[in-house]
Amino acid sequence: MSDALLVQHEGAIATLHLNRPELHNAFDAALIQSLTVALQALGADPTVRAVVLAGSGPSFSAGADLQWMRAMATATQEENRTDSLALALLMRTLDELPKPTIARVHGAAFGGGVGLVACCDIAIAAEGARFGLTESRLGLLPAVISPYVIAAIGPRQARRWFATGEHFDAATAERIGLVHQVVAAEALDAAVRTQLDLLTKAAPIAAGSAKVLVREVCAAVGDRDGLDRANAGLIAALRASDEGREGLSAFLEKRPPAWAAK
Repeated sequence: MSDALLVQHEGAIATLHLNRPELHNAFDAALIQSLTVALQALGADPTVRAVVLAGSGPSFSAGADLQWMRAMATATQEENRTDSLALALLMRTLDELPKPTIARVHGAAFGGGVGLVACCDIAIAAEGARFGLTESRLGLLPAVISPYVIAAIGPRQARRWFATGEHFDAATAERIGLVHQVVAAEALDAAVRTQLDLLTKAAPIAAGSAKVLVREVCAAVGDRDGLDRANAGLIAALRASDEGREGLSAFLEKRPPAWAAK
């Protein structure tokens, strides 16, 4: 694993620290690859219940590394396509990770850093955090991250922020749906811990599958019959599963379920 990415395990919780503090955790091709590989490994690890994405130093992530962008400006269109597909794989891997994910956001979150926030299931920001989809200032657009950002903030908000490239504060990020909660900087870790405690009390398969349910419901536009069949099949499978039976038994017997954190 590259020093640019640190992986910390604390019981069933894994924390990925973007670790280029001198560059405000801006990412390049190497960090994108390291983060993708790490997420894939955590997604396949049955001992991991939730994943936290955080930044070392003063910022969460300032987006793309300027040296990397300078190199890509002289690359061919095909080389840029390959490079962009690697970023797309990272975003999809994070968005579809079969574990609940939390973004711990402080300092700057710009460009692709906003994409990482949007891909996480839960996003909590410190009051002083600053955000921006600043690509338009460089003659670019946040194309690769756009599906996830639009899903988070909606088309109307995206049209504004994509076009202007302006910065916005944590309160605005919460208002438009990019983050779920804004807290004082000194309360950020406690707020993340509260969500982790809730996630570890939830059933692992159910908590990890919640995003699948949401994605499939949103994709089933117009096919209500198909959606009803799919949802009925899902709840039937969960009720008949070992996890579902244990959860119901624990509730009826007024005891903690087997998966609950001690």
